Amino acid sequence: MPKEFVHRASVAEVLLTDWDRVDDEHFTVTAQLPRQHGFFATVGGCHDPLLFAETIRQAGILLAHTEFAVPLGHHFLMQDLSVDTLSEHLSVGTAPASLEIDIVCSDIRRRGAKLSGLHYEAVIRRDGKVAGTGSATFTCAPPAVYRRLRSASIGDRVPAPLALTSPIAPQDVGRLSPTDVVLSPVPARDCWQLRVDTRHPVLFDHPVDHVPGMLLLEAARQASAAFLGYTCIPVGLTGEFSRYAELDAPCLISVCALPEEPDGRDRVLVTGRQDDRLVFSSAVTVEPTMV
Repeated sequence: MPKEFVHRASVAEVLLTDWDRVDDEHFTVTAQLPRQHGFFATVGGCHDPLLFAETIRQAGILLAHTEFAVPLGHHFLMQDLSVDTLSEHLSVGTAPASLEIDIVCSDIRRRGAKLSGLHYEAVIRRDGKVAGTGSATFTCAPPAVYRRLRSASIGDRVPAPLALTSPIAPQDVGRLSPTDVVLSPVPARDCWQLRVDTRHPVLFDHPVDHVPGMLLLEAARQASAAFLGYTCIPVGLTGEFSRYAELDAPCLISVCALPEEPDGRDRVLVTGRQDDRLVFSSAVTVEPTMV
């Protein structure tokens, strides 16, 4: 799979392997999850559910370029992304996990003859069994339109990021290395500052002029673990992206409890605010793990 089709600079970060058209709105995409990933590490012997989220993200961009004729170099804005996984189908085996993803597109919007955005629903199967579901909505724009859109916020240059802040303890957020922690301490309770390391080889696989959506979802996962106080796996996760998270301003990540699932699983709501404006929100459902 050409890495350009999924907006990745490193071939190691490309999860998709092939795709096929069923009809104008229905496609199948195949993917492979590595047994060990440099950042999306195994959790309690399971593949990281955020790998499923990244797979769904990559699938939408792939189909936009290959099936909806969006030129390479266009910019994508993810408006929402969600994934629900079944932990019994996430186990790391003796070989990489092969996935087949059924994708149905809807709300296909065009500006003239050009695609400007769409919504899609995904069903992820592993060994013929449903391992998860997900959905996403994005808009896309040519470079000139994107520059006009962003110029009001950042002008003509990519803003210099804030100085890198200190991480909270890795074990508090289910991480082993401080370099993979995306939260920094602040005085307020159940609140952290987003830690943005633009040198991170996975979260910043290539230069961008804003905080990537996958970094915000990782912040939601880590904030959930820090808030709940136990090692957990985020089996369900939604992301609603309200505006660009800028690199040169602090983003505060807050957590509050939501009513638990009927089966007793914990749920939390994570929000990110910049200059007192909502940037994103994420509902996270977790299961405990012994690892």
